[in-house]
Amino acid sequence: MLWTIAVILLALWAIGLAFKVAGALIHLLLVLALIVVLYNLFIKRRA
Repeated sequence: MLWTIAVILLALWAIGLAFKVAGALIHLLLVLALIVVLYNLFIKRRA
């Protein structure tokens, strides 16, 4: 589920770059998604 959200945000980010739609919000969401993905990767490796 987390990967699906990350892919959707990545697609929205690409669309935002192409059409200049809500660029700042999409960039912020993309950074948050990246942080969550990296956090989950590190937590799973420790467990």
